[in-house]
Amino acid sequence: MSGNEPFDWSSTPAAVWRRHRSGLRAVRRLDPVQWSDLTGIDRQQQALARNTERFLAGDPSNNVLLWGARGTGKSSLIKALLNRYKERGLRIIEVDKDDLVNLPEIVDDICDLPFRFIIFCDDLSFDAGETGYKALKTVLEGSLELPPENVRVYATSNRRHLMPEFMSDNLNTRVQDGELHPAEAIDEQVSLADRFGLQLSFYAFSQEVYLQAIDDLFPDVAEREDLHREAIRFATSKGVRNGRTAQQFFRQFSGDDITR
Repeated sequence: MSGNEPFDWSSTPAAVWRRHRSGLRAVRRLDPVQWSDLTGIDRQQQALARNTERFLAGDPSNNVLLWGARGTGKSSLIKALLNRYKERGLRIIEVDKDDLVNLPEIVDDICDLPFRFIIFCDDLSFDAGETGYKALKTVLEGSLELPPENVRVYATSNRRHLMPEFMSDNLNTRVQDGELHPAEAIDEQVSLADRFGLQLSFYAFSQEVYLQAIDDLFPDVAEREDLHREAIRFATSKGVRNGRTAQQFFRQFSGDDITR
């Protein structure tokens, strides 16, 4: 790729595409998060695992959009997915939004390799006037040339439709002969997300799910009531309950006697 020696995918399960660094860079320090480390998102895990296993088996499978509240495990789920399936030939290439114009080149270089590739776009969204999504559309569904059978796109986003939605968009919606005709701006917003056949939603944690995550992180603490009180106080100070908050609480207080 990019004029360098062929990339060694047999020993490298993940890479990052950086245009300003002349192409692919191997990920040398993989996040060790494991499938069993994730809590509170069982439904999303099951759906993603089934789709990925179908992809690895060569059966029909979908591109995936994981959207919803921040800190609820969307990115961690993709990292855990790689750790779970890398021995079965799964490979991941992370591509930033600014580098999506290079997607056709990236895909051309991997379409004939004996691995299954996920193009991972983390925290993906587009502002008004941006055009990078056009290259993404081509890889998702192809144009004259079909998208490669060994490539799928998994993206995470806080936006359900990936693009901004404005009140003014709805003002142009009209009714004609009893049928509702959405404005072209809305059609454009929805058409990109529609190309992801599997869409998984993530919501802010309830207090019960948040405390379940805390219990999983502190299995040896006997005084659960005190632990929960401190964890709730910590989440309240941050203004959000999610998996990220639970991890931050663990990093700050693990090893301390927080029951005092």
